[in-house]
Amino acid sequence: MAAFRWRGRRGWPRPRYHREKAGVPASIPRENTLNKWLGSGLVLAMGVAAQVAGAQEAAMPVELQQLDATVERVRQQFDVPGVAVAVVKDGKVVLERGWGVREIGKPEPVQADTLFAIASNTKAFTATSLNLLAEEGKLKMSDRVVDHLPGFRMSDPYVTGEMRIRDLLSHRSGLSLGAGDLLFWPTTTYSNAEVVARLAHVPLKNGFRDRYAYDNILYAVAQQVIEKVSGLSYADFLQQRIFDKVGMAGTRYNADHLRPGDKPAIGHAKFDFKDLRPVAPLTWSNNAGAGGIYSSVHDLAKWMNVQLAGGRLADGTPLFSEKTQQQMWQMQIPQVVAKPSVPELAPATPNFAGYGEGWSLSDYRGQKLVWHTGGWPGQVSRLTLVPDQKLGVVVLTNQESGAAFNAITLSVLDAMLGAPAHDWVAAYAASVAKAQDNADEDWQKHVAARDAKSRPSLPLSDYAGTYRDAWYGDVHVEQQGGRLRLRFGATADLVGTMEHWQHDTFIVRWDNRSLNADAFVNFSLDPDGNVREARMQAVSSLTDFSFDFQDLLLVPLAQ
Repeated sequence: MAAFRWRGRRGWPRPRYHREKAGVPASIPRENTLNKWLGSGLVLAMGVAAQVAGAQEAAMPVELQQLDATVERVRQQFDVPGVAVAVVKDGKVVLERGWGVREIGKPEPVQADTLFAIASNTKAFTATSLNLLAEEGKLKMSDRVVDHLPGFRMSDPYVTGEMRIRDLLSHRSGLSLGAGDLLFWPTTTYSNAEVVARLAHVPLKNGFRDRYAYDNILYAVAQQVIEKVSGLSYADFLQQRIFDKVGMAGTRYNADHLRPGDKPAIGHAKFDFKDLRPVAPLTWSNNAGAGGIYSSVHDLAKWMNVQLAGGRLADGTPLFSEKTQQQMWQMQIPQVVAKPSVPELAPATPNFAGYGEGWSLSDYRGQKLVWHTGGWPGQVSRLTLVPDQKLGVVVLTNQESGAAFNAITLSVLDAMLGAPAHDWVAAYAASVAKAQDNADEDWQKHVAARDAKSRPSLPLSDYAGTYRDAWYGDVHVEQQGGRLRLRFGATADLVGTMEHWQHDTFIVRWDNRSLNADAFVNFSLDPDGNVREARMQAVSSLTDFSFDFQDLLLVPLAQ
């Protein structure tokens, strides 16, 4: 996840791990699910609950007097049940509070201590962990990975030998966007060791250090390095070396570490791109370094203040040195700055963009930004620092809308920076609408190209069998009665029914409709009419890139 991204169709900012489930085929009606609750007595209860403020929630500062109205507009526009925001300035917490509910249909409110999956905002903690070990002299960020993990392998021997610790954090390895994510997204049975071992077969599609392409899998390697060098589990390292020292008492390693009495938000997704429902928690024990942490805006406010203080804790003692922080915030690889998807987003378009060590880097209204986003099934977030202003804002949500966290973040930045007012809710609504139209158009192109009268070349039983991909492993196609079912061997959620599309191409419709990741499955035949291989690709352009079906080459095993 999973950082959060848009597929280049919604303008800048383009956070990495985006699950904006807004686009739907033209045949599927668009509806604002949250608005359905407005006519019920339950919403009254929700509204009352949302006004309940914990003792830790400060009064609204003068600069943010419009924030209540903005957040409520965001919740309505983008169907977000719950939002939490913290703002820090000059070492002080000026705001930390919640709006809405932890789970739709239930009255428990989101508050400052409500725990959310922060997903790829975890990457900054992983980068910090490695740099703490570097400060102790236990490794150098320029060390070769194989010097610490002799069994480490990429699919190219040169890249294997030249990969440095810093490269694990910087998205410049030559892997393509999201490559290898199916090894842990959705949850798989593979261990961390198995994920890293299978990396040896994940294809490289770009040159080493040639260009930016966001990945998660190398953070699984970073997790192994931390454990090998420190002698601690990554969970214990985070707890002892970061959480305890910063004072993040409510923060948990991942969903499996939630405790009795914790108050986690429940994630929500648009099932079939339209119906808002809760989704089950996901955990990444096999790649926690990429996105496992659960935290609250209360705890993340402390984390932001440490960052803005050059690595110093609240009592003035250093967690890490200012030199180390400068290194983490130094651009390692530039990113292409795309034109905004709609004119309304033009003020957010940066002059530069790139990636450091676990942090995205860009500018906004003349100020350098250090930031990251996180995307998770049902929960997405953004944490943004303005170092020269000693300003930080974090937005956590329990719905899959990057438009929501971006609109709130930029509204807060404008207010705190004294910038001209801009309607970011309307701007991102326009961007989402365009993305919906693009998705409709893409789908209609598929429909127009389809030969609906065609039939499969083979009996269904001839497509059935076990197929193997070099890096993922086994995928099973099984005939059940008069239909085919597809099942990923290590991924419980990737099971679905195959519907004939045309010729030797099918569409697999996953049983779990929250995934929004239905995929084409195309079988290629040899000259004798036997299946040679199968390839896959997502049906919708809005499917999360972590469903990297396009990188699979499924070869049938001998029967």
